[in-house]
Amino acid sequence: MSQITKLAGQTAVYGLSSIIGRLLNYLLVPLYTRIFNNWEYGVVTELYTYVVFLMVILTYGLETGYFRFSNSEKDKDFVFGTITIFLFVSSLIFIAFSALNAESIASYLGYYDNPEYVIMFGLIIGLDAFLTIPFARLRQQNKALKFAIYKLLNILVNIVLNLTFLVYFPYLHKAGGTVISDIFYNQDIGVGYVFISNLVATAVSFLLFIPDYFKTRLKFSFAMLKNILFYSLPLVISGLAGMINEFFDRLAIKWWTTIPVGVVDGQKFWLGELGIYGANTKITIIIVLFVQMFRYAADPFFFSNAQKPDFSELYSKVTKYFFIVGIALLLFTLLYLDIFKHIIGSDYFEGLKVVPLLLLGRFIVGIMYILSFWYKLDKKTIYGIYIFLIGAVLTIFVNYLTVPLYGYYGCALSNFVSYIVMLLITYFWGRKHFNFNLDFKSVLLYSTITLVLYFAHKLIHLEPILLKLTVSTTFFLVFAFIVYKRENGRTLIKLALTSIKNRFYGNKNS
Repeated sequence: MSQITKLAGQTAVYGLSSIIGRLLNYLLVPLYTRIFNNWEYGVVTELYTYVVFLMVILTYGLETGYFRFSNSEKDKDFVFGTITIFLFVSSLIFIAFSALNAESIASYLGYYDNPEYVIMFGLIIGLDAFLTIPFARLRQQNKALKFAIYKLLNILVNIVLNLTFLVYFPYLHKAGGTVISDIFYNQDIGVGYVFISNLVATAVSFLLFIPDYFKTRLKFSFAMLKNILFYSLPLVISGLAGMINEFFDRLAIKWWTTIPVGVVDGQKFWLGELGIYGANTKITIIIVLFVQMFRYAADPFFFSNAQKPDFSELYSKVTKYFFIVGIALLLFTLLYLDIFKHIIGSDYFEGLKVVPLLLLGRFIVGIMYILSFWYKLDKKTIYGIYIFLIGAVLTIFVNYLTVPLYGYYGCALSNFVSYIVMLLITYFWGRKHFNFNLDFKSVLLYSTITLVLYFAHKLIHLEPILLKLTVSTTFFLVFAFIVYKRENGRTLIKLALTSIKNRFYGNKNS
């Protein structure tokens, strides 16, 4: 239990930056969905979809490789230096390529009048790829507070600039303008200010790490780089396949949406559908945050405990508690959807029907992440490629069948089907290579309770909203009480709070 509460403490600290940061960042979603119409927000959604694919390619799986080799090599600075120098050169080449071919790339994507988008995203992606390892190093060194501060500064700069360009300067412009607004604001740039804000925030993060590099003697080894890439590159393939599973649906909307008869501008129609779908994916914030903050802590935690004799038991308990917390958050979001829907503007509410499937998909991703650790530990990352490729092919195929018929609802359905299949393959394959036991009795019980409470809530139609929320609270407290009594909740809460306190005050034995 001490190891589990240590993981809980690390998850909470990393999660603090993730939760506060993402919540602050998510304040931009209400802003965007109230300032931009759905097709303009579709532009933002489409371009950031390309970012996730390119980030997987340009980081080469080296984040996981860094954790793996920094734990096995005596000279950790050698590992850090080798990966850092390689990523610096790679990112520089990518930035130069994007700048030199901006017009042709923009024309190919359909943004003929905006080659500056390509230049900005080239810089954003190149810098972010390079920053992957410095942030990973902070996690590996258990410098959670510094990690949190740097992440939050990035987000705060991004938010301040968004508010300045999208709210403050337009206000000044309508009021007659000022010298500053006249110099720095052009209303024709529109969504371009979203990208400008991101670029400046990323540049600030880059500058924050420069003092650390002056303190570090970077050492490079081709032999070490070869070994690290041999381990990490298979993760690129599985990572790309994973991104297909999670983000290909956005591209499917672009390629396969059926344009209704009579629609004059087909591009604005599918961009509008993409904008609505992209906005509603943001309502899954709680599950996404939980999975993300767990992953930040889980990689170094699992690798550092993998050689201990009781690791199998520890692994099983972590999986069980992850499931309980995750399904509780899923139920919480569904019961209070009348509140969470206001994250987005009312013009996007027609897409709320996809939220339950999206939530389930994000939750399944988290479970699959835990169950996939066996092939990382045994250096059998080829299995990850097989699993994610199967999921990618299934995602593309189901999108191809459903998007022309059901639009973006088909996207959510394809994600759900793909993740379920991948989860089953990961579990049954993993059982052959790694000895662990899952508490299926608890999984079945909590899943059944969640389904009963959710559908009972759906059947109850109450007004006013305060009465409906009272029922939601009652249902969630029923679930929480069952978990509390069955899992010895008092002890778990006490241990978790103690671990979090020790993480902040630096008790290494926590």
